[in-house]
Amino acid sequence: MDQNNLFRFAVDNAVGMIVVFDDSGMILYANRVAADKLEYYDELCQKPITEIFPADFEICNGKLVDSDKIDGSFRSVMAYRKNRTCFPVSAKFLIHNGVEQIQTVPEKKCDELIGDEGYRTYVCTAYDMSKEEFLEKKVNSADKEVEAALKVKSEFMANVTHELRTPVNGILGNTLELLNREADKDKIKLLEMIERGCRDMNSIINNVLDFSKLEAGKFTLEAREFDFHKMIEYVEGSHRPRFTEKGLDFSIGVSPEIPERIIGDELRIVQVLNNLISNAYKFTSVGGVHVEIVMTARAGSRIELFFMVIDSGIGIAKADQDKLFKSFSQVDASISRKYGGTGLGLNISKQLVELMNGDIHVESTVGKGTTFSFQIWVELPETELANGIQGSAGDIQPGMFTEAYQAEQDKKSLLEKMHGMSESRVDEAIWQFGTEENRKELEKKMSKLILSLEMENWEKAEMFAETVKQLVEGAPREVKSAALRLKMAVQKGDYEKAVSAYELLQQNL
Repeated sequence: MDQNNLFRFAVDNAVGMIVVFDDSGMILYANRVAADKLEYYDELCQKPITEIFPADFEICNGKLVDSDKIDGSFRSVMAYRKNRTCFPVSAKFLIHNGVEQIQTVPEKKCDELIGDEGYRTYVCTAYDMSKEEFLEKKVNSADKEVEAALKVKSEFMANVTHELRTPVNGILGNTLELLNREADKDKIKLLEMIERGCRDMNSIINNVLDFSKLEAGKFTLEAREFDFHKMIEYVEGSHRPRFTEKGLDFSIGVSPEIPERIIGDELRIVQVLNNLISNAYKFTSVGGVHVEIVMTARAGSRIELFFMVIDSGIGIAKADQDKLFKSFSQVDASISRKYGGTGLGLNISKQLVELMNGDIHVESTVGKGTTFSFQIWVELPETELANGIQGSAGDIQPGMFTEAYQAEQDKKSLLEKMHGMSESRVDEAIWQFGTEENRKELEKKMSKLILSLEMENWEKAEMFAETVKQLVEGAPREVKSAALRLKMAVQKGDYEKAVSAYELLQQNL
């Protein structure tokens, strides 16, 4: 096969259409792909190029009017078949004969072109984009359908949660009113269960509503100036009573570098903190929970606040930690059954933190506790900027705020230090039956358990009974059996059997 035949064979079987035309606009050559695509077959030569690209070229008095399409770049244009149907192509037009650029002259009159000297040959390469355009339309259509479905879902969830909240609050209000009037212990117990159910339902409704807003992209932060230290006092005060009742330590430390007043969404910062502290409380039966807040960076009128919530609870396996921030997800089904929850809290917290230009992380070891940390950026009000901030970088004068003053490595070392506090908060000897630490913890939990029984606070009694059961895991069979009977009696709400099981366990300890 000679070179010409080889060249023709390659061109005819190219992936795209190839069309050559001259100064008069007449087609000199078209490869087989072009002939088949345009359905001219062997009739394409000597047809004007305007038959294929009528919107892109013009022929005046037998002369092709140069088009601005001929610039060597790919363009999206419409190609017409013989039957005058059209399809989209990505086409590139080039000039042969060595001329690299041409002057586009659409404004020239036809009679001025007749006398132009020189002969040019043009080459068009084009690729059928019908399938790509069809797929793009399908994708766009699918995107619109998904967007519409999300909008409908979001509106539906907002309406449903609003409609649910009204009757739940009505039941809660009437229950509280009845609690103030009722004297019968059995009825009070039932009313308290209804009250607890209403409050849990309100919490779930709020989570679902926040989640639907976040998913629909309709959630907005409301930044305003507030007293940061008073906010932390409120958070600490609202959580401390239940930690005390459970026999757990609870503390919050705030770095003195953090200014008194900041600008941010106070409600959402509290929401994230409350969620993490409540989770720590839920999964911690011995030891306690500590919160530490420091300022880790400042730039201009903005500062970065770094929060750590450290507990000595059950911990989370490394393989399960990536499930934590997914919606409707918990480490395993037994967690949901035992501790409750929808699995939305951490996902919502993550999205709220990201809206505040931050990140949230977790470090945990099974049986040794968990440390959640997150950072957010907040603004400083004019009063704080005017006063300056005393920090680790020294006195900052007005107008002299600089780049972040504490490196990422410093943040990591701080996190390691706080995580070490978590691990040292509970001695492993507590869980070894018969040790001094185990004995003291058992005494503490048993005293709180009998107090809960006497007050017929079955919810707290069940919580302490579960902790006692965990503390005697390594005990002789009779001790473990007594602890199990105690827990079952408490779950049934049987005061006589619960007290009897309590006394039996006390004798065996």
